[in-house]
Amino acid sequence: MSAIGELIQNSRKIVLKIGSNVLSDENGNVNKEILQNIVGQVTGLIKDGKQIIIVSSGAGICGVAAINKWSRRGDINYKQALCAIGQVELMNAYKQYFSDHDIHVGQMLLTREDFGDHLRTLNIRNTLFTLVDEGVVPIINENDSVSVEEIKIGDNDTLGALTANLWNADLLIVMSDIDGVYDKNPKDYKDAELIEEVYDIDGLLQEIDPRGKSSFGTGGILTKIQAARRVNEYGISMILVNGKRKDILTNVVNHDAKATVFFSR
Repeated sequence: MSAIGELIQNSRKIVLKIGSNVLSDENGNVNKEILQNIVGQVTGLIKDGKQIIIVSSGAGICGVAAINKWSRRGDINYKQALCAIGQVELMNAYKQYFSDHDIHVGQMLLTREDFGDHLRTLNIRNTLFTLVDEGVVPIINENDSVSVEEIKIGDNDTLGALTANLWNADLLIVMSDIDGVYDKNPKDYKDAELIEEVYDIDGLLQEIDPRGKSSFGTGGILTKIQAARRVNEYGISMILVNGKRKDILTNVVNHDAKATVFFSR
């Protein structure tokens, strides 16, 4: 078994962060086939005795898919309105696919203020533990319909890390549209090499160019590295995988797919 496989096997409490780039196709519409496949993988982990919390982006693209006439509106009011509409669509999709496996889901929408207030964080922890203990999969997203700059977390890589630390998870898995961290952008350079294991994030940042992000997401490779740093400081490892690849979690366990692991010390 691969090192990644052992890491997943030895982790009971797993936070899975799913990016907008994973859930969207090349036109920015929701790719329900991929979402359904991810739900199937999560169900398999649950059957193996894992406890799973999902941090999911995608409200914006789901909103555009539902009301395409607003897709070109750039002002904040329309963006927040699209997220309000899209969050319902996103949760309905999760509910539908998890119900096929007789699993319930619960929604939690959070802002940065929620992680800065002791009473709120206590309530978040209590809710998470209750849901998970009762076999319900929590689906967490930033509350984009009300978030403004002062209370905005910024991206769901950070939200995933904050959730993992708050829940005291064993592992954070980040699903993006790339196989992991490369020494340079693989979309621009064919000779880019994947870095499979990271033990020193500061050293990594001196070796790579972390710039660039997708048009469908708010983060980039740098936010993922920063998320890894956040959880590593709490003794939690992080795996970065390509969520667009079918059965990616099963395949990385069997060493049939590539990924990057940020090992905690």
